[in-house]
Amino acid sequence: MKKPRSLKKSVLAALAILPLAALLAGCAGAAGDDDVVKIGVVDESEPYWGVFKEAAADAGITVDLVNFATYEQPNPALTAGEIDLNQFQTIVYLANYNVASSQDLAAIGATAIYPLGLYSTQYTSVDEIQKGDTVAVPNDQSNMARALVVLQSAGLIELTDGGTISSSLDDIDTAASRVKVTALDASLTTTSLPDVAAAIVNNEFVGKAGLSFSDAIAQDDPADAKSVPYANVFAARAEDKDNATYQKLVEIYQTTKAVQDGVLEASGDTAVLLTTPVSELEASRVTVEADTKAQK
Repeated sequence: MKKPRSLKKSVLAALAILPLAALLAGCAGAAGDDDVVKIGVVDESEPYWGVFKEAAADAGITVDLVNFATYEQPNPALTAGEIDLNQFQTIVYLANYNVASSQDLAAIGATAIYPLGLYSTQYTSVDEIQKGDTVAVPNDQSNMARALVVLQSAGLIELTDGGTISSSLDDIDTAASRVKVTALDASLTTTSLPDVAAAIVNNEFVGKAGLSFSDAIAQDDPADAKSVPYANVFAARAEDKDNATYQKLVEIYQTTKAVQDGVLEASGDTAVLLTTPVSELEASRVTVEADTKAQK
């Protein structure tokens, strides 16, 4: 028969495992009291993100910003569960990603619509651009289509499809166009400026390149009713679209004056701030996805 352990040894054994159990219990309690949400962005250096994190902390939510270098990274990271939300893209970009990757990421809140501008370090107006010059545009489908419409509106190219959210380089009528168009990663269009006549530059890269929004020689109108598909949004996995904490973060972004003022300042007062109902955002996403699938 096995000899019983002494009471002293039993007590010591229990005490030995108590700190670990207590630690684990403490960690579990902390997680319940203080939610941590990882948000993928491409512009973490903008001051308004710090203000947003502070406002979220005041509401008991810890925000961990995860910065990505290019647009191609945040959606796969969200799909894989590496982050909880992202905020960098338009409805069109989100829809194109869902179709191309067979995913179902959802828009859970709007932030703003930004004008998409054409910049040049060689010319001060579109009229000065010479026939045969090269103009750079972002190479991701959603921004490329929008950029091509800007170039068409500026009289630099003609699009055989008239200009849609699905326009691509293949839709350029080269014979009727004044310039050649090359596509580059959105983060590189600014660095191409010394080598091209002009380039379409996404809003978040304007300041980083030492440009001013007033330097744009052409741009679209973010206040146009047709611009809804270009609304920037918070995106989540479909199963998380009703998450109360995530919805609270959208509310904090939209209603905190210091955050909104920071967004406007970062955009050179060009952004149109939005509180568009999620139902409208999702309806637009579904429509764009259907149109995109029909084009394939």
